[in-house]
Amino acid sequence: MALFGRRVRIGDLLIEQGMITDEQLKIALEEQKVRKMKLGETLIALNFITVDDFADVLSKQLGIESVNLRETGLQDRAIALVPEDIMKKHDLVPFKFDDDDAGILCVAMADPLNLSAIDDVALITNMDVKPYFASSSQIALQLDRMFGKKEAIKAAAQYEKEHADELTDIEVFETNAEVDNAPIVKIVRTMLEQAVRQGASDIHVEPLERRLRVRYRIDGALLEVMDYNTTLLPAMVARIKVMSGLDISEKRKPQDGRLTIQVDNREYDVRVSVLPTVFGEKTVMRITAKDGLQREKKHLGLTAEDEVRLDNILKNPHGIILVTGPTGSGKSTTCYTVLSELNTDEVNIITVEDPVEANVDGVNQVQVNTKANLTFASALRSILRQDPDIIMIGEIRDGETAEIAVKASITGHLVISTLHTNSTAASITRLIDMGVEPYLIGDSVVGIIAQRLIRKLCPKCKRPVQATPKEKKLLGFPVDTEVTVYEPVGCDECGGIGFKGRTAIYEIMPITPKLRASVHDHVTADELRDIAVMEGMNTLRMAAAREVLEGVTAVSEMVKVAYEAEAD
Repeated sequence: MALFGRRVRIGDLLIEQGMITDEQLKIALEEQKVRKMKLGETLIALNFITVDDFADVLSKQLGIESVNLRETGLQDRAIALVPEDIMKKHDLVPFKFDDDDAGILCVAMADPLNLSAIDDVALITNMDVKPYFASSSQIALQLDRMFGKKEAIKAAAQYEKEHADELTDIEVFETNAEVDNAPIVKIVRTMLEQAVRQGASDIHVEPLERRLRVRYRIDGALLEVMDYNTTLLPAMVARIKVMSGLDISEKRKPQDGRLTIQVDNREYDVRVSVLPTVFGEKTVMRITAKDGLQREKKHLGLTAEDEVRLDNILKNPHGIILVTGPTGSGKSTTCYTVLSELNTDEVNIITVEDPVEANVDGVNQVQVNTKANLTFASALRSILRQDPDIIMIGEIRDGETAEIAVKASITGHLVISTLHTNSTAASITRLIDMGVEPYLIGDSVVGIIAQRLIRKLCPKCKRPVQATPKEKKLLGFPVDTEVTVYEPVGCDECGGIGFKGRTAIYEIMPITPKLRASVHDHVTADELRDIAVMEGMNTLRMAAAREVLEGVTAVSEMVKVAYEAEAD
């Protein structure tokens, strides 16, 4: 269907609307040549406009609606009309037939002004085409879901057919001009791209007795996405090792490395861990968006009450602020957000991390290097001679680091660090166990933040039910009270899981004079928690219960937090 009488210049349109300047358009046009992207995508990647800005201009000026493919159900009959190669070539997905006219095919496009793409689809389907705008990342995710597994299986079959043993040789990986088209390279690249697009935090490549299993950790839960013949293991592990700078000839010792990938014009840092097991080397890759750890405080998920408590803690000119929780609970994100909040031209901020997870402009960051004897403790001693105002320690792991951190805080520095404990009160006893005197802890610690990530129920399919007597007890209600909670169901939107995304819950304990005196008196963690609750602190269990009653999460997610809180 010929939609427009003339070719629309989107750059001129955005300038007319005052969304970009002439100078920004020039920069974007130059950058477009380098990135080999569409102009709209380039402007979004450069942060000159947002996806919503672009959609708004298309809608108001050209009458092109936008569609959220994550929320819209795709009709199989519509998808079947357009070949896979055409969808990938033009970055589009047909998703339904028009509600008013079944002879019109609705197509989501990253570039809905691409007339040749519209003509191609119209010619193939013999239907009129109604273009909609969808971001390229949304389209890529849908194409991955539809064809990604098939591609991986095809590449695996090709590898097995070729018996390409030479691909396990590092020299071949580095010199072969056809390396990008090698089956193993395709498999690893597809695996990483799919994981990123599906929101996975980790990839597990696991050799079992008779098969090679690949699982993604999505929203905290592991999900099997693929299995291969075990003959692929050596080449797959070798490829990952090459990408992350590891020794491919060493197969008896654990190795750690890292690599950087770019998916949908966004850069991701991947930490790689290789561990020998009885059936071969297991690889785990942890994925972090390079800009994902730095966010505004309002995006942390704090309640208004908790935000006030955090602000009051951050007003302290010196002392220790501890962020606690198990691995994968979002501690790094909170620490980086706090750093960004405190980062001004008037202060000198130095961090010691293992590893440095994100680069923060204006902050001096030191990476621990045990081979060079640069440990947390030795780095801290040197940092104190660098005239710091604020120090961030990636983690307090031992008594020596804890002691230096305490002394630094008492001598007028603000110290931010993480600690592996289950609650705020347990952090005090952990420091005592490390050998720090209670009176020093009471004088140095100004606030403790404990946190967890809990899965959110899919808003599209969650179902209201009456709470059982046991659930009412957990939520703090009498058994004869009517309490509505929500349970997971599963739909296309959430991949049949019933949960989609995660949110953080917090337990924030400012160290008040009463708590400080109690620490001096060697009281237990339970007594400290009770005092803090009397002074208005919400425990993790209380925070989780609130999310359950608001329909954000399920009781099953609360139990994970509540059980741990009771166990402290």
